[in-house]
Amino acid sequence: MTGVILFASPTPTPEAPVLEANNLEVVYDDVMLVLRGVSLRIPEGRIVALLGANGAGKTTLLRAFSGLLDVHDGKVTRGSVTLDGNPIHRSSPARIAGLGVKQALEGRRILAELTVEENLRIGGHARPRALKQNLERMYELFPRLKERRRQSAGYLSGGEQQMLSIGRALMSEPRYLLLDEPSLGLAPLMVQQIRDLIVKINEQGTTVLLVEQNATMALSIADHGYVLETGKVVMDKPAVALLADEDVREFYLGLRAEGTTSSFRDVKHYKRRKRWLS
Repeated sequence: MTGVILFASPTPTPEAPVLEANNLEVVYDDVMLVLRGVSLRIPEGRIVALLGANGAGKTTLLRAFSGLLDVHDGKVTRGSVTLDGNPIHRSSPARIAGLGVKQALEGRRILAELTVEENLRIGGHARPRALKQNLERMYELFPRLKERRRQSAGYLSGGEQQMLSIGRALMSEPRYLLLDEPSLGLAPLMVQQIRDLIVKINEQGTTVLLVEQNATMALSIADHGYVLETGKVVMDKPAVALLADEDVREFYLGLRAEGTTSSFRDVKHYKRRKRWLS
C-alpha cells in the first residue's frame, strides 16, 4: 500500500501590530487638498520620525491618526488609517484614544489655571483604577513635575509644560504616542532632556511617532523616518540613511556637501520640488 504523506498547511504568521496610513488624502473645508496619497507605517515598539517644513501636512497627518480632523473641518476623502489592520479613520477621538492612540498636542495646550497634578489626573480619567499608579510613574519619569505638582501649570517653564503635555498623554497608558513638535521653542539643553525622555518612554514600551522640524534630534533617536513635502511623502528610509542623505543634510540639517552650513529658509521652494516631486 502506497503511503500518503499529508502536509499540514503552515500556520499563518500574524502581522506585527502597526498604526498605518494607506494612500491617504485629506481635504479641509471640502476644497483644500492637504494630504495627497500619503502612506506611512508605525510598527509597534519603534520610534518613527516625520520631517517637513511648515505647511507640509505633518499636523494634518497627526489629526488623521488621532481622529481630530472633524474638529478642524477636515475629512479623509481617499485611503484609510488602520490600527492592526482595522480602519479607524471614521472613529471618534475618544474611541481612538481608547484603542491606545494618544496625541500630545503641538503648543503644549495645558490647562494653565489647574495644578500640575490636576492636569495629569485629567489625562488619566479613562483609567481611574490605575490613576494612583500612573501618577507615581509620571513623577518617576518627570521628577521636575513631582516637585511642582501643587503649582499652577501656567507658571511652568516651556520645557516643563512640554513634559506635562507628554505626561498627561501617557497617563492613559497609550500604545502609540503621537508627538507634535515637542522641541519647538525650547532651549538646547531642554531639547536634549526631551530627547532623552522620548527614548526612555519608548524603552518602557510605548511606540512613538515624532513630528519634528529639528531633524538632528528626531533622526538621532528614530528607527525610521519620512519626509513630507506639500502633502506627499518624498522620502521613506531608515533614520540612519536619512541622516546620510545629501538633500536631508542640506535642507534639514543645514549642512552642504562641502561642509558649510546653510538654513532651510535659504533653500528655494522650487529647488526642493525639482529634486523631490518631479
